[in-house]
Amino acid sequence: MPSLSTPIGRFRIAAIAEACSWAGLLIGMLFKYFVVFNPIGVQIMGPIHGLLFVLYVLSVVEVVMHLRAGNKALLLGLIAAVPPFTTLWFDRWLLNKHAA
Repeated sequence: MPSLSTPIGRFRIAAIAEACSWAGLLIGMLFKYFVVFNPIGVQIMGPIHGLLFVLYVLSVVEVVMHLRAGNKALLLGLIAAVPPFTTLWFDRWLLNKHAA
């Protein structure tokens, strides 16, 4: 389990949490638009995902500065926040490339 006491640990936790919140939001959208036509899942997961999105973006800035990974890594990390589950790919890429 990653540690909250290091920039890398905080980043890894934020990346995983953001991806999990994407899953919750997508499930909420599935139920809202196709299953029960009730927005409660989106109403709950939307703000949670928004908060985790912001925490992920802040952790990307922190870890890129900590690793001195450069502007390319920063840009990739910020872009990875948008498509679902891409934060998991970026986590693996960044740590394999810059933290070894």
